[in-house]
Amino acid sequence: MEQLDLNATAGIWTELIAEGRLDAVAEQAASLSRPDLVRTLERLPVTDRAVAFRLLAKDEAHAVFERFDDGLRAELFSSLRDDDVVRLFDALDPDDRVHLMDELPAGVTHRLLQRLSEEERELTAPILGYERGVIGRRMSTEYVRLHPGHSVGDALTLARRRGDDAETIYVLPVVDDSLVLVGVVGLRALFLAGSDALVADLMTAPISVSAHDEEEAAARRCVDAQVLAVPVVDREDRLVGILTFDDAVRIIQSAEDEDASRAGASEPLGRPYLSTPITRLVRSRAVWLFFLAISAALTVGVLDYFEDDLAQVVALASFIPLLIGTGGNTGSQAAVTITRALAVGDVRSRDIGRVLLREVRVGAVLGLTLGGIAFLVILGVSLFSASYTAPIGLTVGISMLAICVLAASAGGAIPCIAKSLRIDPAVMSTPFIATFVDATGLIVYFLVAKAILGI
Repeated sequence: MEQLDLNATAGIWTELIAEGRLDAVAEQAASLSRPDLVRTLERLPVTDRAVAFRLLAKDEAHAVFERFDDGLRAELFSSLRDDDVVRLFDALDPDDRVHLMDELPAGVTHRLLQRLSEEERELTAPILGYERGVIGRRMSTEYVRLHPGHSVGDALTLARRRGDDAETIYVLPVVDDSLVLVGVVGLRALFLAGSDALVADLMTAPISVSAHDEEEAAARRCVDAQVLAVPVVDREDRLVGILTFDDAVRIIQSAEDEDASRAGASEPLGRPYLSTPITRLVRSRAVWLFFLAISAALTVGVLDYFEDDLAQVVALASFIPLLIGTGGNTGSQAAVTITRALAVGDVRSRDIGRVLLREVRVGAVLGLTLGGIAFLVILGVSLFSASYTAPIGLTVGISMLAICVLAASAGGAIPCIAKSLRIDPAVMSTPFIATFVDATGLIVYFLVAKAILGI
């Protein structure tokens, strides 16, 4: 089956909307699968996207809106009529609603909350009580809870009655009279048991997360446990919500996208690339580039300080790109590895001592290997060129060893320090470390050269 060219389709829709041929747009939209429809709408200009969205059937519009990123949802709200906005906002799940509110101006969110139905407002309010970044802000308050004294027949009846509104019924939390979580029971266990059996006899020990846990850590606990959902409890172990596996995966993917963007010296876009305004693309990169440009001035300052030494042995300049490039790459590799280990819980910030010892050894092995190769290559070249001598080879080799050790140590330690200071380790990883290693690596190189070559 030939793959649909979504960019071409979006271009055709833009032309049809400009010509006022909205019936043709509605007809084409109805013929697309939902994923293709979402991706086509994402590629449209803001105004055209709002026009095309209003042409969708009510149920289809709700389903499509739920698949948009929060940035696109907020942008679409600014282009729709108030009644359409209220309808879409009311149809969202409480956790999705709160996540969208974080993207909207405070005045808009207040107005939308006031127009919510009483039931939806009660489901949304508990989530709003938690600060951003904790799993309580991302949990769902739509769930079916059971009591240990319920019979299987009563439990299934309750699941049928409330199942349509619940986030999931495949994992059902069990609470006592004080709403303290005491267990979980799966729908499969209920179906296979006799109707007179008690939930207390079928439930298992719960895997839960605290509502105050950092959202990525809680999401990884859910994914690592390979369960369809985990209950969310407060500090007294009372049930306050539920986190489903698919929501946990989305949280992890969002965190990894953010880390990848910052490791590449830019801010995450929070929306598909083709639907991101040029000004937003510029803003996502400009701050980092400005910071790196200022940081790179350190490298220029180091070169300027050792200018006289460099003039005495011009051949030293040939190896500057090799050394700072190797150092930057070594530091970046260590930083990415440790940042990932911190994210998945393999390493904690208090393990910085162990990390540092391991990275010193890794850097030493890499430095000895690469430095030895560099020394042998320069030694071979010295047979044919008077500019490259054994002392220069020794200078480069020792500098390579020292720089690799320094870079690996910095790459391992800095993310741990950032984590302990509650700073995203990804922010402190590749760009910062590469710049840091460039400057310090040059200092090491010239100090080694002064000691060996006597300049």
